[in-house]
Amino acid sequence: MLGQQKRIFDLIKTHSQHGGFSVIIGNPGVGKSVVREHIERLDVERETVVASFSRTMHSYINILKQLAESFKIDVPVKSLEKKLIQTAYRHIKDPKVLYTLIDEAHLMDMTVLRKLRLLFDRFPRKHNLVLFGQRDLLYYLSMNVNEDIKSRITYSENIFPLNDEDLEQYMMRELDVVGLGHHTYGTASVELILRSAQGNLRLCRNLSYSSLVDACREGKRTVSTTHVNNVLIQPHWRTHDELIKQQVTS
Repeated sequence: MLGQQKRIFDLIKTHSQHGGFSVIIGNPGVGKSVVREHIERLDVERETVVASFSRTMHSYINILKQLAESFKIDVPVKSLEKKLIQTAYRHIKDPKVLYTLIDEAHLMDMTVLRKLRLLFDRFPRKHNLVLFGQRDLLYYLSMNVNEDIKSRITYSENIFPLNDEDLEQYMMRELDVVGLGHHTYGTASVELILRSAQGNLRLCRNLSYSSLVDACREGKRTVSTTHVNNVLIQPHWRTHDELIKQQVTS
């Protein structure tokens, strides 16, 4: 994780000790998924239980069923809420920390979120409900009708586009991981990648990888601006460029 992501990760862990409701906001590709994936990896630890949901699982019953799977319980749907609360308290006595992660939360029906809020209000304190979404989520939560939900948020954070220095450090760190030298990308090619990514971590990663693939295809040991441009002329990169410009001006 980069510095911004590590700080958010640490604060989410801290809030989980006292009953957390966290909201992480950011445009596509800025690094929300990295934070979520690192929290999901906590599930391998004996003292942590993590339940994670994507936008395909946003119905209330589906979320309850997946929570039950994470808690390793099997009961009829009509008894799920009661059994989940009982199991949560049993986990805390072990003791364990519970995380419920909901990705693409801006697509969630506020009625479902309200039901979850009522359910998690009855959970023990060592639990953190974490919503990951785009800026629309804050707009929905700011509506007067949703004040009962917003007033319970204990921690929120905007993940902003990264600066060029952080992105370059990310590129060099990834090269270190796979055992490649920092000279793998020429100075001019690094500058072009950073200029094209405009602070977007996902675009930086994809452009770096695709440029490296193009260099390998030609049997070259160093990625040049020619290889980067060979990627940038692909149609889907033109679409990404339009998206970046929209993000920068908004």
